Amino acid sequence: MNIAVVGLSHKTAPVEIREKLSIPDTQIDEAIAKLTSYPHIEEVAILSTCNRLELYAVTTETEHGIREISQFLADQSRVLLQDLRPYLFTLLHHDAVMHLMRVAAGLDSLVLGEGQILSQVKHTHKLGQQHNGIGRTLNRLFKQAITAGKRVRTETSIGTGAVSISSAAVELAQMQVDTLENRRVSILGAGKMARLLVQHLLSKGANDITIVNRSMRGAENLAKQFEHAALKLHTLDEMMPIVTNSDLVFTSTSASEPLLTRSNLEPVLLSQQSVMLFDISVPRNIHSDVNGLERVRAFNVDDLKAVVAQNQESRRRIALEAEGLLEEEVEAFEVWWRSLETVHTISSLRTKVETIREQELEKALSRLGSEFAEKHQEIIEALTRGIVNKILHDPMVQLRAQQDIEARRHAMQTLHTLFNLETSNKKYS
Repeated sequence: MNIAVVGLSHKTAPVEIREKLSIPDTQIDEAIAKLTSYPHIEEVAILSTCNRLELYAVTTETEHGIREISQFLADQSRVLLQDLRPYLFTLLHHDAVMHLMRVAAGLDSLVLGEGQILSQVKHTHKLGQQHNGIGRTLNRLFKQAITAGKRVRTETSIGTGAVSISSAAVELAQMQVDTLENRRVSILGAGKMARLLVQHLLSKGANDITIVNRSMRGAENLAKQFEHAALKLHTLDEMMPIVTNSDLVFTSTSASEPLLTRSNLEPVLLSQQSVMLFDISVPRNIHSDVNGLERVRAFNVDDLKAVVAQNQESRRRIALEAEGLLEEEVEAFEVWWRSLETVHTISSLRTKVETIREQELEKALSRLGSEFAEKHQEIIEALTRGIVNKILHDPMVQLRAQQDIEARRHAMQTLHTLFNLETSNKKYS
C-alpha cells in the first residue's frame, strides 16, 4: 500500500482555478464514494479550503491510483486533464506524510503559522470517517498530523501575532482607508470566517458593522458572540441596499456562484459613490467583472499575499524550529507504518515455519515410540521452538528496521517468493 497526495494550493494555482475544484461539505460523501470505487484507491480524505484542495489516498498501485485521482479532479472541475495538470502537485510516501504534517501545523499556509487550518484538518478527518473514506492508515496519519499541529502551536511561538486570512483582509482594508473608525462595514456571511472578520475589525477600531446572512438565525448566533458591538443584522434579500450603503464590504459565504457582479452593482451605485470589496471566499463571491466599474475596487484572496509577506519573516525563523518537531511526528508515523506493512509477511513466514515444525516434530515423535515421546516431548518441542525462533529472529528484526520503502518491499517480495508464502491478501507495488 502507498500513501499519496494529489492536489493544488495557493502556491500552484490562482483562485480562478482553485474555485473550480472546491468541494463543499455537502458533496464530500459523493466524492469519497466515487473515489473509493476506483480499483486502485483503498482510502481517501479530501481537504478543501479557500487556499487548497488536496486528496490524500492509500493506493494499491501508485501510478494507476494517481491517474484515477487526477481524472476525478478533471471531471469534478470540468477542466481538461491536460489543462489542469500544470496546476497539480503529487507527493508520495514520506513526502506525502510530511506535507500533511506541515499543512496541519500552518507551515504550508498562505499566512505562515495561521491556526484555522488545524481545525480544517480535523474536520477533514471527521468527514473522511463519517463517509467511510478513511481506514486504518489514513486514520493514523491524520491523528499524527493533528498531534503535530498541536505540538507546533504549543511548543513554538509561531502562532504569536500570526494573522489569518480574515485578519489579513482587515489589515489590507485598513491600509486602503487609514482608519476603520466610522467606516460603514458590511459582511456577507455569518460563519467562522465572518466571526474572525468581526473580531479583527473590532480590534482595528471599526464601530459600524452590518451582518448580511442567508438566515437571520445564523446572523443572530454570530451577534451573540459580540454583544457589546451592536452588530446590525439583515438577510440576503436586503443585500443590495446594504452593499450600496457601505464603504467596505467583506464576503465570506459558501455560495457556489458570485453574489456581487457588475450587472447587479452597476444599476444601484450612485455616480459619486465608491466602495471597496474584499472577497475571502473560494469559490469567489464577487465576480471579477466588477473591476470594470469606475468607483469599485475589488480584492480576492490572492491579493492578500502582499499583506501576508510583511508578517512572514519573523515567523519563517520560528518555522525552522517547528520543522524539527514535525520530523519527530513523521518518524513516529513511519515506524507504525513500517510495522503495519511487514506484519503480514512476518505472520505468514512464522505460520509457514511453524507448520513445518509441527509436522516434522510429529513424525520424529512417532518414530521414537510412545514411551520415549511421552517422556521427552516437552523438551523436544521446546528445542524445536527455540531453533525456529532463533532462525526467524534476525530476518524479522532486519525487515522491521528497514527504512527504505522500496528496499523493504523488495525484501518482503523475496521472502514471499523463496518461502512460497500466501499473497492473496497483500499487494506490493
